[in-house]
Amino acid sequence: MLVLLPPSETKRSGGNGGPLEFAALTYPSLNSARRVLVRALRALAKDPDAMMAALKLGRTQASEVDRNRALASSPTMAALDRYTGVLYDALDAPTLAPAAREFAGRHVLVHSALFGPVGALDGVPAYRLSHDSRLPGHPLKKHWGGAVTKALAGAEGLVLDLRSEGYVALGAAPARAESLFLRVVTEAPGGQTRALNHFNKKSKGEFTRAILELGQDFGCADDLLDWAPSAGFRLRPGAPNELELVV
Repeated sequence: MLVLLPPSETKRSGGNGGPLEFAALTYPSLNSARRVLVRALRALAKDPDAMMAALKLGRTQASEVDRNRALASSPTMAALDRYTGVLYDALDAPTLAPAAREFAGRHVLVHSALFGPVGALDGVPAYRLSHDSRLPGHPLKKHWGGAVTKALAGAEGLVLDLRSEGYVALGAAPARAESLFLRVVTEAPGGQTRALNHFNKKSKGEFTRAILELGQDFGCADDLLDWAPSAGFRLRPGAPNELELVV
């Protein structure tokens, strides 16, 4: 199985890994596209005002410019540890047992706007670039869409897409029966459902952690649906090619 996670705009600083190594990243076919964006982002960082406008940063976020300027030389850490925010706080990757982290390394991707999808244990530096950032000369949907879709097309077994729709637009998951988008919803007293925001991210983090701790390579959606209640989750089929996590 493959679990696709969105990134987070907020990231931990530092790291105990060496500088970025493109050759060590998952999907080496994307390395040319990755290099182009890294060069462009570092170049833009030479003009702090232009970068802050392109990345929609406020004055209190000026340190993000320094992060992007130092992309090639700053230390790296595992992608699953680098990201913070609601989803990643709920996932709490640093506290996972070694076996769960190993499982994540084989079955989880984080879809970065800068690097495309990377493995959960791939070393990445701290950076700032979001799916809706305006990097001059490099519209991200056009830059990534086809290349990422082609890379993900080779995924086998169950593909569970937990990305936000902004990152889905940077490269679609495989279009087949066992490739499913996870939508987090709540039920109103009358039975109607609505999508969630904050609890969407929290629930995705908790759900991902439960999968990693279990360490089972689910081969199909039915197996995942059968397991979910035993782990305390209400999971059900939704629209075509979707599952609903009801919270």
